Amino acid sequence: MMNERYFRQILLEEDFGFSQEKLGKSTVFIAGAGGLGSPVSYYLAAAGIGRLIICDSDVIELSNLNRQILHSTGRIGTAKTESAAGVLRGLNPEIEIIPKRALIEGDPSELIEDADIIIDCLDNIETRYVINDYSIRTGTPIVHGGINGYAGQISFINPPETLCIRCIFPEPLRKSGPIPVIGATAGVIGSMQALEAIKYLTGSGELLKNKLMIFDGYTFETDSLTVEKNPGCPACGSSAG
Repeated sequence: MMNERYFRQILLEEDFGFSQEKLGKSTVFIAGAGGLGSPVSYYLAAAGIGRLIICDSDVIELSNLNRQILHSTGRIGTAKTESAAGVLRGLNPEIEIIPKRALIEGDPSELIEDADIIIDCLDNIETRYVINDYSIRTGTPIVHGGINGYAGQISFINPPETLCIRCIFPEPLRKSGPIPVIGATAGVIGSMQALEAIKYLTGSGELLKNKLMIFDGYTFETDSLTVEKNPGCPACGSSAG
């Protein structure tokens, strides 16, 4: 019997290689429940991913609400993971939502569990290095996303087939204050990340391997840059480890 919830997606199976069954058997680890994590979580839950593990250590603040659409004014002070879990369970009670209020540091194996893919919805490079090292060690791919103002970027990371996050960001970036963000930019990039994950999990569509897609919402221009592995990368290069 066809599941009416996913009827419009199932229509893609014949012509595009889409598989609702594969989505239902997949586990996704979402690193961050903020500006990017909100649309990523929402669309993956709506799509019927079997298990969503959502990890974040923060609580909701008023300044989050211009972009973090999983949360609301009435839940200020609440853990972002619990807020996200409540919304997503209401959206799709057929899937499993696993909230984890924790810092992603050291060896994140217990947090990530058996996830098939990691979605990078983070706002700092140090934590990205943690999931990057895990990805290299375990072969778990990452969908990287980042935003700044009207602009954003996305890439599919899967060493050794592709470059790693340290190849893109070899050094931690110095912060000079809060990063400016238009909420809709987070919505655009987060939606793209969800789509990239769905393509990977169903084995349909072309992935952004060794490509960095840049979106400029100010001019509505996009560019897809070919990016190469850094042979001297301390994480994935020939001398790493």
